[in-house]
Amino acid sequence: MKSAGIIGSGISGLATAIRLASAGFQVRVLEKNGTPGGKISELHSSGFRFDTGPSLFTMPEFVEELFLLAGKDPSNYLTYSKLSTVCRYFYENGSRINAFQDLHKFAEEIEHKTLDTRERLIAYLQKASDIYAISADVFIHKPFHKWSNLCNPQYLSALFKFPEIDAFRTMHARNSQWFKDPRLVQIFDRYATYVGSDPFKAPATLNMIAHLEHIRGAYLPDKGMYRIITALFELAREMGVMFDFHTEVKQLLLKDHQVTGLITTKGRYTFDVVVSDIDVHSLKEKLYGRTPPRLRSRSKFASSALVFYWGIHASFPFLDMHNILFSADYQQEFRHIFDLHSVYEDPTVYIFISSKYVPGDAPEGNENWFAMINVPPYWGQDAGTIRRARKNIIHKINRMLNINIEKHIATEHVLTPSVIDERTASAGGALYGINANGKFAAFNRHPNHLRKFKNLFFTGGSVHPGGGIPLCLSSAKIISHEILKKYSA
Repeated sequence: MKSAGIIGSGISGLATAIRLASAGFQVRVLEKNGTPGGKISELHSSGFRFDTGPSLFTMPEFVEELFLLAGKDPSNYLTYSKLSTVCRYFYENGSRINAFQDLHKFAEEIEHKTLDTRERLIAYLQKASDIYAISADVFIHKPFHKWSNLCNPQYLSALFKFPEIDAFRTMHARNSQWFKDPRLVQIFDRYATYVGSDPFKAPATLNMIAHLEHIRGAYLPDKGMYRIITALFELAREMGVMFDFHTEVKQLLLKDHQVTGLITTKGRYTFDVVVSDIDVHSLKEKLYGRTPPRLRSRSKFASSALVFYWGIHASFPFLDMHNILFSADYQQEFRHIFDLHSVYEDPTVYIFISSKYVPGDAPEGNENWFAMINVPPYWGQDAGTIRRARKNIIHKINRMLNINIEKHIATEHVLTPSVIDERTASAGGALYGINANGKFAAFNRHPNHLRKFKNLFFTGGSVHPGGGIPLCLSSAKIISHEILKKYSA
């Protein structure tokens, strides 16, 4: 029986473990923290529960596939509901736009509240769906960096249709050309942040993200986002996957292009196959014993986040589960993040309140607020910087929502880029590895396998195809397929 060692128990690591175990591998997961999940985690405080990482669930069939692969009924482990409203958007001029899940209802909202027509919105989302249909098999479901892809009919078809995926225009250029209303442009520019990028630099190909949310659908697990992790962890354990928590990998030993051993805080391990589910830049430190030149290349990294988890002793019916309070100058905000590497004084604020759908996440009559802004990695934050950012966030909330939120904050916890770096081995706290700011960003993402490492494979948000739950699960499927082609269990 072949053995596989997986470094990290993020969602990619868990999915890989399940896939390899179902194929007959003996699998062991090494995790530096005390619980599984990586960036998908949770926090309990004074009767409030917070999902501390990803807050939106799309393409749930990617998760269900893992249970079906193991011969299990997914509904026995994970149940979820489709959201009625994807997001509620707030603007400085006092206007509000509801992105309803029902496409026709959303189109009516756009026609009623903006300068654009329902037909224009529907045509835009159809274009996003077309981009996804053309590029998904190449950019999401296949190991992109292989010459053998040139023999793949789907790959060749995508190359033939390359002009149709809008790679030579930025997201903002396309969106501002398509829509008359700047508020609608801002809504669809925002999807660049889903991959830690700048819509004024990232290719319009990324407009396909709107297809995933508005056409494929947005969901929430009935017990919150962390239930995805506990369900997969439960399945992995049932399949015989072994987990060693509080076990940090400090070094990878190499000989003849093979990983011959893993040196950890609890001793040495050897495996036939090694899969890394940690940030590839952090892994290089363990491979080569030196720190990458982070500061010189920081403009290439995806954005990070500053999050305040607030237990709120109040309830606000005019807020939905997902809420966006937009910056008055979106371009300046991204300039600060990616060019100036600083925190903008008027940031876009995202407020996620899971207790709107999961009542047990907050005491009755209360709400659990996940208030987040995008910030650069390596931004050298100190107590003063965090304090100023907090002040600006609260000022914006109070001004745009006409409330005094601070008097309702009963409990507070803070997540910074440095904490993200420390907990999840994400270089500088970058949430998605490198950013997608450039026409050929997809070509620059780290591959899932390198020839010089015969038995080492890479998965997770910092490698192909990218970050976010669906892409991480696709990454796990890609490398599992490659491993099974190479090794006979």
